[in-house]
Amino acid sequence: MKKNRISKNWLTQRNKEHYFKKAKVHGYRSRSAYKLIEMNNKFKFIKDKSFLLDLGSSPGGWSQVASEIIKNGKILAVDTIDMEKIKKVDFILSDVNDKEFYDKVKKYFNKKIDVVISDMAANTTGNKNLDSFRTGELCIKAIDIAKMVLNENGIFVAKVFMGSIFTEIQEKAKKYFKKVIKYKPLSSKSESKEIYLFCKDILKI
Repeated sequence: MKKNRISKNWLTQRNKEHYFKKAKVHGYRSRSAYKLIEMNNKFKFIKDKSFLLDLGSSPGGWSQVASEIIKNGKILAVDTIDMEKIKKVDFILSDVNDKEFYDKVKKYFNKKIDVVISDMAANTTGNKNLDSFRTGELCIKAIDIAKMVLNENGIFVAKVFMGSIFTEIQEKAKKYFKKVIKYKPLSSKSESKEIYLFCKDILKI
């Protein structure tokens, strides 16, 4: 058992180092960039003319990936932590729970949009169950935002952790979207409870 555990930890560390080094080589600000690249290669949801909202954007890995694809659309990145400028990406320092948040997004795009991506995660406390639950609450908030801003063929992609709140998240996603798919990128650590939801086509309620 001990040998297997050591082997698993070694493979996990090697995978982490591989994507960290790869990000450095390609100039991405975070390893998570490869998760979005992988998901977009599979689902092909980011287009040249996409209007895209990036929630929890800092330090900017996902916005970097989006900016490489979107040449004739618009990208708005949002976080409570400041983010260094990325070409073709506009950033606002804001909390998704602020009353003014939706109005800021609506004013920026001035139309229903194509894609909402969310890599939001709660600040860690050391209590994995609590952290998972709080990140889940952020995902639920992101689903509500996506419902308000997406067009009828809109795409919503979000990080979530498997845990006590996951069933509630999945049920809410299925209430709002015609298609809901769970997906774990290869670039995500195998032992992590992290998983991504790919949601497509707004349901009329």
